[in-house]
Amino acid sequence: MEAFRRTYLQLCEEGGVEPPEGVLAQLQAGRAAQGSRLDLSGQNLSEEMCRVLAKALQRDCVFTEVSLSDCMLSEEAAALLLTGLSENTAVRTLDLKGNNLRSKGAEGLGKLLASNRTLHRLVLEWNALGVWDEAFSLFCAGLASNSVLTQLDLRNNQISHHGASELCQALRRNSSLKELDLRWNNMGLLGGRSLLEALRTNRSLLQMEVAGNNIPSDTLRALDRSGLQPLEVELLLLCVLTLPEQTIGHNSDRQSTLRETSSRTQVLSREIQTLREEKGQQFLSLMETIDRQREEMGRSHRLQMTEAALALSEQKNQSMGELLSRARAETEEEKEQQSKLRKKEEENSALREEKLRREVQNLLENNGQLKNKV
Repeated sequence: MEAFRRTYLQLCEEGGVEPPEGVLAQLQAGRAAQGSRLDLSGQNLSEEMCRVLAKALQRDCVFTEVSLSDCMLSEEAAALLLTGLSENTAVRTLDLKGNNLRSKGAEGLGKLLASNRTLHRLVLEWNALGVWDEAFSLFCAGLASNSVLTQLDLRNNQISHHGASELCQALRRNSSLKELDLRWNNMGLLGGRSLLEALRTNRSLLQMEVAGNNIPSDTLRALDRSGLQPLEVELLLLCVLTLPEQTIGHNSDRQSTLRETSSRTQVLSREIQTLREEKGQQFLSLMETIDRQREEMGRSHRLQMTEAALALSEQKNQSMGELLSRARAETEEEKEQQSKLRKKEEENSALREEKLRREVQNLLENNGQLKNKV
């Protein structure tokens, strides 16, 4: 325990993560008890903290039982923990109850079951592994290849008849599982029939509970005619809740379910609060995004206006240039016309001057003639 505590604190320091007080208190209590059980139930484990724990558990060889129930693990945090536990060689019992594991959690569990060779008991009650069929099929594939797991608890995992079909294919290949709890899912008639077919070939299961799955009573009559071993028939009798003779036997089951429901309600309340906080953060992020988009649109609009003004200015400059060119052409034309007029006037003046000279010459000649006559 002390070695694990030192390793954990060292990894926290290397990763720049502040270890939660609750985790430290549990490690201190386990240190005092010198036990082989790591109980972190109900602790709020972030993704960074799970990354540190995964590295510590990957190296650990002391703890044989790890409880991480009701920790409200995110999909990413659960994937990190399961990756670390895949290489662990000491843990025999793993409790992940009440963590709302879904797609990534189911995939991580499938990889864990496929690679781990020491885990004997796995508790997955109150999760949501059956919500995504593809992810649950990966979980079932890991279970099919596992050869050491003996106890599996899948209560309240929203497993439908599709999930039951995948699970039954795994049961046909698995030869180590002895106890399987499938209560309070939603496998229905088709799921019950798939289980019936799987039990015809599986010979390792000693106990299977499927109450609360809406499996009809006629499945029991089919079992009576199926030729199964008496033990298998006795196990499947647990799947019927509607028969009057079983009412007393199931009253205690209902009471325990009510107690479990009460504890689950608190967990769900915390989850709802967490979801509300996440939605609030998402809303604030959305509003910030909208504000940024508005600012960008404003800048874009101003840029468009500037470009339009620039284009108009260029157009005006082009028009002024054309006007200036026409004015210059008109000026040149006027200069040419004036030059022609001056040249013509000069020519006219020269002609008039020549004419006047001739007239003066004539007058002088006439005057001379008149003088001669006198």
